[in-house]
Amino acid sequence: MGILLKNGRLLNLENGELEPRDVLVEGEVIRQIAEGIEAGDHEVIDLSGGAILPGFIDMHVHLRQPGFEAKEDIATGTKAAARGGYTTVACMPNTRPVIDTPELIRFVYETTEREGSCTVLPYGAITKGELGEELTDYEALKAAGAIGITDDGLGVQSSSLMREAMRRAAKLDMPVVIHSEDEDLAKDGCMNEGDVSRRLGLPGIPGLAESAMIARDIMLAEETGAHLHVCHISDAGSVELVRWAKSRGLKVTAEVTPHHVLLTDAIIDASEGKDANMKVNPPLRTEKDRLACLNGLLDGTIDMVATDHAPHTEEEKKRPFQTAPFGFIGLEIAFPLLYTELVATGRVSLAELTKKFATNPADVFRLEGGVVAEGKIADLTVVDLETEREIKADEFVSKGKNTPFVGQTVKGWSTLTINRGRITYKNI
Repeated sequence: MGILLKNGRLLNLENGELEPRDVLVEGEVIRQIAEGIEAGDHEVIDLSGGAILPGFIDMHVHLRQPGFEAKEDIATGTKAAARGGYTTVACMPNTRPVIDTPELIRFVYETTEREGSCTVLPYGAITKGELGEELTDYEALKAAGAIGITDDGLGVQSSSLMREAMRRAAKLDMPVVIHSEDEDLAKDGCMNEGDVSRRLGLPGIPGLAESAMIARDIMLAEETGAHLHVCHISDAGSVELVRWAKSRGLKVTAEVTPHHVLLTDAIIDASEGKDANMKVNPPLRTEKDRLACLNGLLDGTIDMVATDHAPHTEEEKKRPFQTAPFGFIGLEIAFPLLYTELVATGRVSLAELTKKFATNPADVFRLEGGVVAEGKIADLTVVDLETEREIKADEFVSKGKNTPFVGQTVKGWSTLTINRGRITYKNI
């Protein structure tokens, strides 16, 4: 017995049309796509015209386990992912202990098998303990299932160490995923360096702290042949550097978060720097930077959307702005936010946005999924493109509630998520 999705509209990624189709899922695979498939003994779900899209893929989330389960764990984080339409997420290694050994890579897979609501792909750390001093065993990490290497949360400050990391990663065909931050330039900053930080008297992080590190790592990638993936790009200069790298044919890819596409440090100014739910790293920057990120996403310089889902406890985010932790949650609201702001307003097509959420991450990281087609893995989400709802913190299934988007009314909510043929979220 399979699952038969009736009365849905399948997004054709080639022509951008929503076409009336039924979809039959058997086991982990999409068995048939056609009009008028007979119900037989299958479980029938009436989609009532919902849009059938490939399951979303987020290559940058923090599930916090092991060590920070008060903020989030694999069970709650993947439930949040499923509610947001995600079927695959890649989790960062800055846990406690840091995911820097094969044993901890296997721990993530085993915990996900027992408790997860989506596919979880762990990254291994570039350096032991993310201390930036000694490289981890990339061969062992890859054999255990690491999807790539990153010291996310910290930039690798030593150029010679990063050069050797890229050499080793290139030999193993492992992506090097960078948190781009020159700590000497960033110092103790807590928001973007600029007019707003000066007016509020808060220490700032200049965009140069990001772009200088990206420039260094692009040159190292060119020399070593490594695949360099830039996390959460936020600065106009950084976008231009990635554009330049791609023009040279380098293996450089990039992601951007919804908040860096939609928000600026003006919201921190409006709150007088008192609401740490507006504090994130890299920080919200200027309108010039926001537009550069948006245009980079639209013109293909930036390959994909990633949430950088970073849950914290309410107590942590109630601290003063300067001492509260960085981070926003995003898994449950990323697609509705960008659908409302970009597709519903005519800035971009549904097909193009879907590629940024699903097809491109799958292509860049060579993953299953990213398409809805016969014979392919049954990873898909159904989205209601019409119903508007307010973003409410008490409705999040994530343990974290920390986002500046609470109170906004958006549409494009997922109503059904299927991961490898298993229903992981249903609200139809």
